[in-house]
Amino acid sequence: MPEVNETVVAGLTGYYEYIAAQLHKWVDPLSNEQFWRKPYPYGNSVGHLVLHMTGNLNYYLGARVAGTAYVRDRDREFTDGQPPRKDEALGTFDRTMAMVAATIRKQSAADWGRAYTAEREPEAADRFQIFVRCAGHAYHHVGQIVYLSRELART
Repeated sequence: MPEVNETVVAGLTGYYEYIAAQLHKWVDPLSNEQFWRKPYPYGNSVGHLVLHMTGNLNYYLGARVAGTAYVRDRDREFTDGQPPRKDEALGTFDRTMAMVAATIRKQSAADWGRAYTAEREPEAADRFQIFVRCAGHAYHHVGQIVYLSRELART
């Protein structure tokens, strides 16, 4: 069944690369000030969503699958009063996406069905499910970033 594994690896890697490209399409034109500004009194800034996506992937895929020993502070992803510069946040995001792609490529056909557990993630019972769930989560936030970036461009 190596062809199925190759298909899964290529499909997931390609989708995560697409997510990163879409994020950059909308985030790269923003200034550092726009990146961290909330266009509404509620919700998040683009920057905090990027920190959240980075933390999510580093924990669920990095720490729990790749064994990176990443320790997540989820609340800080949304509340950091001294956030990094935009270029630093995007550099960390890009390194995280490279780690995700490398981790996907290391999975054998048998690895996809291996049991998976993580804090705040009761739905994913195996590795394949967590990679799919994290991709959906990331693309959901890219959709929010598209909306916020359009609003920021108008103001």
